[in-house]
Amino acid sequence: MKLRIFTEPQQGASYEQLLAVARCTEECGFDAFFRSDHYLRMGEGDARPGPTDAWITLAGLARDTNRIRLGTLLSAATFRLPAQLAVIVAQVDAMSGGRVELGLGAGWFEEEHRAFGIPFPPSVGERFERLEEQLEIISGMWATAEEDRYSFAGEYYQLGDNAGLPKPAQVPRPPIIVGGKGTRRTPAIAARFADECNVPFASAEHCGKLFAALDTACARIGRDPSTIRRSAAVVVCAGRNDDEINARAAAIGREVDELRLNGATGTAAEVAQQLSSYVATGATTIYLQILDLGDLDHLRFIAEQVAPLLGDSGEPA
Repeated sequence: MKLRIFTEPQQGASYEQLLAVARCTEECGFDAFFRSDHYLRMGEGDARPGPTDAWITLAGLARDTNRIRLGTLLSAATFRLPAQLAVIVAQVDAMSGGRVELGLGAGWFEEEHRAFGIPFPPSVGERFERLEEQLEIISGMWATAEEDRYSFAGEYYQLGDNAGLPKPAQVPRPPIIVGGKGTRRTPAIAARFADECNVPFASAEHCGKLFAALDTACARIGRDPSTIRRSAAVVVCAGRNDDEINARAAAIGREVDELRLNGATGTAAEVAQQLSSYVATGATTIYLQILDLGDLDHLRFIAEQVAPLLGDSGEPA
């Protein structure tokens, strides 16, 4: 099982704080550092110092880290034009030496779009249709031979005579992640375009249902379902004892009982047991959402006390 660190800096974080978490992620031996792609704080509280742009942040981290993989979970298809995003991701991939992964979703946070003047299609169906066109364009540009040109005529986006440059460092392309909780559109889109299907903040039981739907979607289009990595994202709140666990829950404004229901919470053994429940669903990667970015000891505790309890298969050792 790969353990990745996942943050939500829109809740209030500077680049320096994110760099400290990314470097700690690298030092602790985790597989990757991912961040959300949002501009507006969710819920109440002081959002200072204000939002950071996901891909500008990752460009900095590409130069300021050495080993860990870097990516978004998830960029919103509403935020950037698809050809523009293809250029951005390819450039950051080159800056990192080929360590970038693109997580792309339909977009959902209407209040955020309104606050920043970003057009928000009110129809869920339209947002998914735009996502599909974006994935087709990004994949198409990256796959275009250097002597060829790429064109696309969709309902929402049109490209003509595009050179498909720059090319990413990774061949054939950076991994593409499609995520969501729905058991109809998300599996179908992942089957067509994704290297990984991610289920965020859901029970292991729901992950199993969605991954089963992914298998069905793959069979429908003749794709081998084993070619798609399966992953889950969970909030983590771990500690040596009740006092430490309670303190970490209080620091992020959550109740321990609620976190036990909706995240991986408790002692090292308890958290390892909770994470192992996702293995039975086929998940091979877990994104551990860290909400207190100033608590680097939390990352060290997980690396030193939780990770060793998970064997190579993800089962408790």
